[in-house]
Amino acid sequence: MEKKTDYSKKTAFTVNFMATTAALALSIAIFFFFYRFDGVVKFVNSIINILMPFIYGAAFAYLLSPVCNFFEKLFLKAFAKLKNPNGISEALSIVVSIILALVVIMLFFVAVIPQIYESALGIVKMAPAAYKNCEGFLTKLLADYPEQAAYIGNNMNDVYDKFQKWMSTDMLNSLGQVAGSVGSGINNVVNVFKNLFLGFLVAIYMLFFRRRFAKQSKMALYGLFPKRFSDLVYEEVIYADKMFSGFLYGKVVDSAIIGGICFVGCIILGLEFPVLISMIVGVTNIIPFFGPYIGMIPSTLILLIVNPMHSLYFLIFIIILQQVDGNVIGPKILGNSTGLSSFWILFSILFFGGVWGFIGMIVGVPVFATIYDIVRKLIYRGLRKKNIKIE
Repeated sequence: MEKKTDYSKKTAFTVNFMATTAALALSIAIFFFFYRFDGVVKFVNSIINILMPFIYGAAFAYLLSPVCNFFEKLFLKAFAKLKNPNGISEALSIVVSIILALVVIMLFFVAVIPQIYESALGIVKMAPAAYKNCEGFLTKLLADYPEQAAYIGNNMNDVYDKFQKWMSTDMLNSLGQVAGSVGSGINNVVNVFKNLFLGFLVAIYMLFFRRRFAKQSKMALYGLFPKRFSDLVYEEVIYADKMFSGFLYGKVVDSAIIGGICFVGCIILGLEFPVLISMIVGVTNIIPFFGPYIGMIPSTLILLIVNPMHSLYFLIFIIILQQVDGNVIGPKILGNSTGLSSFWILFSILFFGGVWGFIGMIVGVPVFATIYDIVRKLIYRGLRKKNIKIE
């Protein structure tokens, strides 16, 4: 057994600094490896396209696994007196989890998507009248300042033209495709839905054999590599799973709560398009740090076009809601699950967001936290092995 050494706070600070620096360097190396070599990019993209159904399936299975485990425990208690309670409980838990997931997806496409689409159409129809009202208000307000009024009016015209073009083409076309309308990108839409369908079938298979796959992976790890190395890898896999599941599920639950509260608040305040606004706020809230502001800005602009006073009400309401989320709801659900400082959380969101887009902004924090933990453990292990104490 390795000799343990007591480390001072300076040692811990030095190790943490070295770990974050190494994690930063490793993240940048990964970025340049995958995104600066065209041959590697093409090869990786071709492999990803082939394996996309399995990638979707693994993601679905990972997300549904805790749900299956929850229902399995309930069914085990209910069928404890039967001959094969484990098999029956496992099969029923998977069936219930799949049905629950399908119901959620169906509700989203049947209830939420049409409401969002109707809200978008309403904004497009109301935009001209709202723009004229806003223009008239500014004209009266700046009647004594003709130069400033002309400057603001020209900028408003440009912004309005771009906004109307975006609302009437890009946004409505995207929502129409999601809702099932036929468009120029129908082949891509069909391909995505095909991969999603196959991924769902793969997820069912992976859920049935998730424990067997885990056991086989562990056997392969310990059979191919030395025990000490295998122990370290297995420990880090457990940590990464805990990090990802805790962070992602916590953010999903937190965002669902915030979206629900936002919907109720919009109804109470009598704001327009409550479904669209609460959906924007809830989805963007999944992104750490920047999420609340990303959702607040477009929602406020939408209400500003329709009713300026309502946009002010919403702005005050959402600021209060985000403060409650940041100081009460979020910490209760997530806690300090990553162990990273605010600076490295900000860095991981910006860096991995630039690499992987919206998905990178969501998974960037647990990915960097896992890299950081690996480097930190390697540094501490090296110090213990050499019996070095840094002051």
